[in-house]
Amino acid sequence: MRELGIGLIGTGFMGRAHALAFRNVSAVFELPFKLNLAALTDADPQRARQCAEAWGFAAHHSDWQHLINDPKVNLVAITTPNHLHYPMAMAALAAGKAVYCEKPLAVSLEQASAMRQAARDAGVVTRVGYNYQHNPMITLAHDLIRDGELGEIISFQGEFSEDFMADPDSPWSWRCDPAHAGGALADLGSHLLSMARYLVGDVEAVCADTHTVHTQRPAGTTQKPINVDDQVHALLRFANGARGTFSSSWLKHGYKNHLSFEISGTRGTLTFDQERLNELRLFRAGQDGFQRLLAGPNLPGYAAFSPAPGHQLGYNELKTLEVHDVLMALAGNHQGGTDFEQAWAVERLATAIRLAAREQRWVSLEEV
Repeated sequence: MRELGIGLIGTGFMGRAHALAFRNVSAVFELPFKLNLAALTDADPQRARQCAEAWGFAAHHSDWQHLINDPKVNLVAITTPNHLHYPMAMAALAAGKAVYCEKPLAVSLEQASAMRQAARDAGVVTRVGYNYQHNPMITLAHDLIRDGELGEIISFQGEFSEDFMADPDSPWSWRCDPAHAGGALADLGSHLLSMARYLVGDVEAVCADTHTVHTQRPAGTTQKPINVDDQVHALLRFANGARGTFSSSWLKHGYKNHLSFEISGTRGTLTFDQERLNELRLFRAGQDGFQRLLAGPNLPGYAAFSPAPGHQLGYNELKTLEVHDVLMALAGNHQGGTDFEQAWAVERLATAIRLAAREQRWVSLEEV
């Protein structure tokens, strides 16, 4: 069995999630590779060493370029703040290495376009961390829609809200800097935009409004201005004729991971909420109420973890399913994950939403 070397850049929340997934995937699935946790990078040398030892990586670096240059690394996993995705991914692609990058793909459409082209030129596998789409219940939703269970799709209503920035005294961070991040639209909304495209299809035009509620936040003993959106609302016109609404906020008290949608068609309605990620609700025309669909071993992704219904998957299992998709793609078995091409389309859609909000008009995706 061929060995596949994993290089992980970043040791924060997402770095740990990736490390867990790379360690767990071999226990859950039969893989076409023997995984070698080859190297880990963090800008802090001490943390790099500590995390490498704790997470089972053979080597550690404080310079990410050293990891990319390491001949033992075949797949580069990038879990850094958004503005670093571009230089790291471009360097990895130039070295001919597969790239697994956290979302959003980049901080601008220009960067995303360059990354898409570099991936095409390199001819390597790429994936972007839209792990919620790897939920077996989302696959089931996709299949129900594809098979016509809802009839012709006529509407999509989606929201992704959390409250981790709801306190106006929450300190300024890199997420508040437009050069480093993109507000609630990029941080949360990109997940929902990717989900909408996966379930309903391409969007052809948008109209939108963005709003910065807290215009400054504390940074040490001073206040720094905020130039990214706290909340965004948009109307969507899908290429298949469906209409949609989209909203995202990181200020909405009481919500922790409220990625939700309601998709209606001429024969039924389907609803989902990530805070109850093991359930779908399905209404078929003519029945008395919504049917509750519960995750169970009839769904392949679920069955890999548990033989019993109702035992439920969680966030880290979804990340493991995403890593499995990356590995199978590297083995030549495409599983349908979000690659740089599809992630570029999400960035293009987000760019159109920002343009529509700025100019207060409908914007066709062909303009972007």
